Amino acid sequence: MASGRGHRRSAIVAPWPSSTPSDPLPPASGGGPEEPLVLIDRTHPQTAVITLNRPERMNSMSFEQMVPLHAAFAEVADDNATTCVVLTGTGRGFCSGADTGPSEPPPNIENLSMSRIATRAMSLLADLVPAMQRMPQPVICAINGAAIGGGFCLTLGADIRLAAESAYFRAAGTNNGLTATELGLSFLLPRAIGSSRAFEIMLSGRDIDAHGGGSDGLVCGWYPTMPCWTRRSSWPIGSTVGAPRAWPSPSA
Repeated sequence: MASGRGHRRSAIVAPWPSSTPSDPLPPASGGGPEEPLVLIDRTHPQTAVITLNRPERMNSMSFEQMVPLHAAFAEVADDNATTCVVLTGTGRGFCSGADTGPSEPPPNIENLSMSRIATRAMSLLADLVPAMQRMPQPVICAINGAAIGGGFCLTLGADIRLAAESAYFRAAGTNNGLTATELGLSFLLPRAIGSSRAFEIMLSGRDIDAHGGGSDGLVCGWYPTMPCWTRRSSWPIGSTVGAPRAWPSPSA
């Protein structure tokens, strides 16, 4: 059984890999009218970068974005050529949690009662973190901005968390008069940073910046800025994280 006690770690401040003129970066804004809401980029050898691409809504958890995110997780998990997965977002938000604006309903709800529609919706969102943890590849969250509510939970599905200085985390349930147990947060956060600090964060609803997350062990590195570093062909993450190793030949 996993211990509720976390280990404090010092965060690592590392420089961004340099790019050359022949290796241009894509636009950081994304989210154009013709672009899909979830992107899969396989520019790096052995690495798949999954990008939440609705910056005007801070990549909130609308069903029209979360359904293709589920599909992206499944597609990449089944890709035998991929040995590392990176999850990130465009714009100011990594994922801002529940979408309170106009949104599409969950799929496949024809002829269902309201209670069954609610159950279908909750099941779809609740399975996001387990879907990440079922992936056979290591998952890195590159947290470019706000990770609020369900977005905070989404980061906890990753094996490694890296944050831009503009990133921050908030267990928003308390701010909304609810609990902070959504999407497994009360299970995952104590196991990531220890029970005392985790419950203080969940009960206060305060913001945790990248530096605070580093001192708590929530992230293992923070950076001054986070452009679309995950698409740089000069940093083949998959060659160092999760790359297959050849077994030595048996001796005669």
